[in-house]
Amino acid sequence: MNYEFNKEQALGRAARLCSGSEHCASQVREKLLAWGASGAEADDIIAYLTREKYIDHMRFARAYCHDKFCYNHWGRTKIRQMLRHLRLTDEEIDEGMTAIPEDTYLQTLGEVLRAKDRTLRDDNPYQRKGKLVRHLLSHGFEMDCIIDAVDDFLGL
Repeated sequence: MNYEFNKEQALGRAARLCSGSEHCASQVREKLLAWGASGAEADDIIAYLTREKYIDHMRFARAYCHDKFCYNHWGRTKIRQMLRHLRLTDEEIDEGMTAIPEDTYLQTLGEVLRAKDRTLRDDNPYQRKGKLVRHLLSHGFEMDCIIDAVDDFLGL
């Protein structure tokens, strides 16, 4: 299957892609290069899409944070790391983090904690605590929130 398009076709496809769901410039650039666009053409297309508001990093960051938190139950650390990987600025990342309310964040941490606890077989509370902490860290929650939640949950 040949995916090479001329510049106008690539622009049209990229515009449709961005119209359907939020994407950042690095994701669109990756697609454009896969479709056979040169680096300069990709830069031109991304500049046009940004000017026309098909690509908006603040909007993307809010949507990304909301979705990864609500559907994947990721913590702020993991979300922040992935947004940095997508080459968003700290300002854009901070704006995206506003999509996660603090009370909902702590509630979700508790839900992930209880779900993992139901799968554990350890009777030793310290081994159980270690497994819970590692699991929550892998989801990207912050250590201070994890320790407070696990200690409250286990009564330690």
